[in-house]
Amino acid sequence: MDLPFDGAISAFFNDEAPEDIRNAIKRAEKGDIINPDYPYSERMPRKAYEKDLHALQIELVKMTTWARETGARVAIVFEGRDAAGKGGTIKRFRENLNPRSAHIVALSKPTETEASQWYFQRYIDHLPAAGEITFFDRSWYNRAVVEHVFEFCTPEQRTHFFRQVPDFEKMLVDDGIKLFKIWLNVGRAEQLRRFMSREKDPLKQWKLSWIDVEGLKRWDAYSHAIKETFEKTHSDHAPWTIVRSDDKRRARINAIRSVLTQLDYNRKDSKALGQIDPKICGGPDIWDG
Repeated sequence: MDLPFDGAISAFFNDEAPEDIRNAIKRAEKGDIINPDYPYSERMPRKAYEKDLHALQIELVKMTTWARETGARVAIVFEGRDAAGKGGTIKRFRENLNPRSAHIVALSKPTETEASQWYFQRYIDHLPAAGEITFFDRSWYNRAVVEHVFEFCTPEQRTHFFRQVPDFEKMLVDDGIKLFKIWLNVGRAEQLRRFMSREKDPLKQWKLSWIDVEGLKRWDAYSHAIKETFEKTHSDHAPWTIVRSDDKRRARINAIRSVLTQLDYNRKDSKALGQIDPKICGGPDIWDG
């Protein structure tokens, strides 16, 4: 079978990956958590996960009914390293919601015209109207991290972004938008394991990009950019929620809980919501690089 990018991900694993990362992947059994700093050694059991997810998805339906009836506007930004689980988490949020009012926004590279506009301009058209929920699968934070790591923007453009983004987000919140910023964080070994799985799966190879391949070599540059982003953009009006996503099941459950617990929708069932796990879901202080 032909591998995408001429097998560059496997080549990185064999020739360039740090020895401890390579050994952790080799030793791991299916279902093992291979990040030694993660608070659990195994994935959340499937039955418990499916039970909790079902209850939470019922709460999500209640929340969207409330939004439609009250005109509430909800915007949820999903960010994180490649293969951190953004798409899968968004899917679990949205799969039982009305697609007419629950939208996914995943913008591609800016066009020549968009690149000449105010940086935030192309995102504004996708903000939610009354009764809508918008899921941003990556967002304006591209400038803070990916564009910086790959030198797609100048240092001056990034500095300008950091000056403007707190006021931009405050305007959204002051106008009544319920804004959530979720950062899914995955360990280095788990990220590489997921990439290798995608590389070998014909149904998932489309998920891989040149950025993914090159990004493997720039782990430390990403870490520095992420840390700086939290320092400059975590605020009282638009805080970051960090979800450690080495276990996708726990990550999805806690990401949904982190949103629903902050919304005062009708017929809210606290028992169905359950409790956020502070070991894997919290503010930037739980980010582990």
